[in-house]
Amino acid sequence: MIELNNDFLEQIGLGGMPQEHKAEFLQHIHAELERRVGPRLAEGMSDAQLAEFEGIIDNNRQVIDAFFAQHVPNYQQEQRFQDLIAQTGSTPDDTKVLGAYAALRWLDVNRPNYQETVKEALDEIVAEILQNKDRLV
Repeated sequence: MIELNNDFLEQIGLGGMPQEHKAEFLQHIHAELERRVGPRLAEGMSDAQLAEFEGIIDNNRQVIDAFFAQHVPNYQQEQRFQDLIAQTGSTPDDTKVLGAYAALRWLDVNRPNYQETVKEALDEIVAEILQNKDRLV
């Protein structure tokens, strides 16, 4: 899993960026990644799939519960779900955590190549950053 943090900046040669700019720059990379990945993932999806994913992202509990019932009825026993609960310090019925996990599992079901898509987009962004590295540090 890709983590946009100080280690990421070190890996791409931007560890020397002034500390006060790092958080903002990482947020910019994250926003650009979402901007590029979203349309790629949406390609070829039906209106129903898009509506379901939107409902999950909006933390619509009915949509989340319906998705889990149909596709991942035993999600609470999955290690990734338990890890998410532990990481967030939340309870298993926290709607935000359920929405985040449902979004992850929705991508597993409907776009199993999503991690490759994210990596491709991030590689493009990193290449652009490296071309302009001297201006950024």
